[in-house]
Amino acid sequence: MGMLTWLPPYRVDLILHGEEYGDLVRIAGDDVLLSERFANAFREEGLTGLDGFHPVEVRRVRRERKGPKPSHVPNYVVATVCFGRAAVDLTRSRVRYVKTPTCEECRYEGYEAVRGFTLEPGAWRGEDVFVPRGLQGQFVVSERFERFVTHHGFTHLRLTPTEEFVWNPLDREV
Repeated sequence: MGMLTWLPPYRVDLILHGEEYGDLVRIAGDDVLLSERFANAFREEGLTGLDGFHPVEVRRVRRERKGPKPSHVPNYVVATVCFGRAAVDLTRSRVRYVKTPTCEECRYEGYEAVRGFTLEPGAWRGEDVFVPRGLQGQFVVSERFERFVTHHGFTHLRLTPTEEFVWNPLDREV
């Protein structure tokens, strides 16, 4: 069981936090909003790991802070990040799981904190964007994806090396 799948028609209300609209906006689950510019470049360059690319209607835009709204709202599409074959290396990663994972396929029993992780050698199949087994809810990208983002100057993305990634909302020991 999991979250329900978002079905058409795809409609969103945006909250603008800064000066400009972002090229990638994380929404619910494994879905992301992508600017049309981002989506077209992703497909043209043959990157992998995103599925869907369905048009989205932006119904309304609200500013979080005072100031004028940019006049042009970019066109967006929704895509889903794939569940990859790459798996978190349980012995070399600093992940505090609720229980030690017993399922070799999903490697997931819930986690409380992460202070860097590594993937099992040989498990990754070359996807450019994916959710690894053992860290559901986290997106991992390839070096090729990082170069793609830098080359095109895409916004609203913060890329962190896996060994430096920290997620620890309750300040737990890892």
